[in-house]
Amino acid sequence: MSGVRPGTRHYTVVCSSCGTRYEDDGLLLDCSGRHEPAFLRTEYPVYGTSGTRAGGDTGLFRHAPLLPVARTFPDVPGPVVHRAERLGRRIGLDRLWIAFNGYWPERGAYLPTCTFKDLEAYTVLGRLPADPPVLVIPSAGNTAAAFAWAATRHRVPCLLVVPAPALERMRFPAPLDPCVRLVVLDGTATYSDAIACADLLAALPGHHAEGGSRNVGRRDGLGTVMLAAADALGRLPETYVQAVGSGTGAIGAHEAAGRLRADGEAPPRLLMCQNAPFAPLYEAWRCTGAAAPADREHEPLARELTNRRPPFGVRGGVRDVLTESGGDVLCTDNVAALAAMALFEEVEGVDIEPGAGVALAALADAVRTGRVRRDELVLLNVTGGGRVRQAHDLPLVPARPWLRVPWPGIEQGPRAVAEQVARELSGLAAVAEGAR
Repeated sequence: MSGVRPGTRHYTVVCSSCGTRYEDDGLLLDCSGRHEPAFLRTEYPVYGTSGTRAGGDTGLFRHAPLLPVARTFPDVPGPVVHRAERLGRRIGLDRLWIAFNGYWPERGAYLPTCTFKDLEAYTVLGRLPADPPVLVIPSAGNTAAAFAWAATRHRVPCLLVVPAPALERMRFPAPLDPCVRLVVLDGTATYSDAIACADLLAALPGHHAEGGSRNVGRRDGLGTVMLAAADALGRLPETYVQAVGSGTGAIGAHEAAGRLRADGEAPPRLLMCQNAPFAPLYEAWRCTGAAAPADREHEPLARELTNRRPPFGVRGGVRDVLTESGGDVLCTDNVAALAAMALFEEVEGVDIEPGAGVALAALADAVRTGRVRRDELVLLNVTGGGRVRQAHDLPLVPARPWLRVPWPGIEQGPRAVAEQVARELSGLAAVAEGAR
C-alpha cells in the first residue's frame, strides 16, 4: 500500500463555491453552505508530475498521492497510453495519442470490466470509511459492472440499479458476492428511471447514495487518465477528447490537469462528444433550449451516454470546465460511430465500445472541419474496449439479478420499486434475525 497509509487521509475537500474546507469522512458529497449547487473538489499537498506516482505501486494506485483514498488495493490496472501514428494518419493527425481503458493484452491493458469505470469504482471504494453503509448506485451498465466486480473482490456492500439492457454488460470471471445486490428494471425502463429509483433507495436505513459526479472519488479516479498521459507524454496534451454522458470523466481530467499545470500553462482544451439524437449537453452548451423527447433515450448507439441530468450548471461542472479550457461539445450520429469503431479495430486490432466510437468519429469530423489542427497534440480517451476480445480469452459468468422488477411506467414507478426493494430487505433481515 505504498503512498497511502490505511485509514489516513492526505487531502482536503474544498467547496468550489464558498471555499469551505472539510476533513473528508469518505462519504461527503455536498457543502453544507447556502449557495448555488457546487461541486466539492480535492486539494493535495503535492503537485507536479514528480508527485503523481507512489513508489512501488503500479496500475491505478501508482497515482495514490493524487487520489482521495484512505486505502489502496493491490493489482488494480490503470489506463494504458500510447502513440497512435497509423490511426492518426487515417484521420489527419500527426500527434495523436490514445489512453486505452479496457482489455488489450498486447498493450498491457487489463481493466477487469473493460471500461474506465473501473478507475472510479476502485477509487470510490478506497475512499470509504472502514465500516461503510450500503452504496446505492444507478447505472446504464458500465458503472454497475465496475462497482459490482470491485465490490465483489473486496466485499463492500452495494445496491446497483440498472435497466434490463445493462445486463448484457454484466459478465464476470466469477459469480458476484452476496454483498452486491443487483436490481434490474424490466420493460421500458431507462437509465433515467434507474437514477430516479436509486435516489429513493439511498434514503433507506443503512444505505447511502454513491453520488455520481458529486463524489470526488469518481472524478479523481477518472482523472488518472490525464495523470497517466502526462507520464507518457512528459507534458499535458493540448486537446483532450472524450465521449460523455454526465461529463464526469472530462471534469476529472480537467481537475487533474489543473494539479499538474505549470504557472501560466494553458489547460488542455476539452472536446466532449455526444451521440445524436440524445445529446443534452450538446444542446445545453449551444443554448438551443431543445429537450430530448422521452423516447430518444433508447435511440443512441452508445446507451452509456444517456444521462438526462448532467451537471451542466453546477459550480465546477461541465459549463465551467468547458469555459476554463476553451473547450466545446461535439455531436455525431450512430452511423459515424459504427464506422469509427470499425476503423479502430481495423487499424489498432481490438474492438472498442460505442462511446469510444462516438469520440473517435467526432474527433475525425473536427479534424476535417478545421476545429482541430493537424499538428495538435491530441489525447483521445478510449473509454472502453476489448470486450469481445475478453469474452474470447476468458470464461465469463453472467450476473444473476437479486431482484427483477417489471417497470410500471413513469407514474409512481420509482416509488413502487423502492417500496418493493425495502420489503425484500426487511424479509432478509427477519430471516437473519430468526437464524440468530
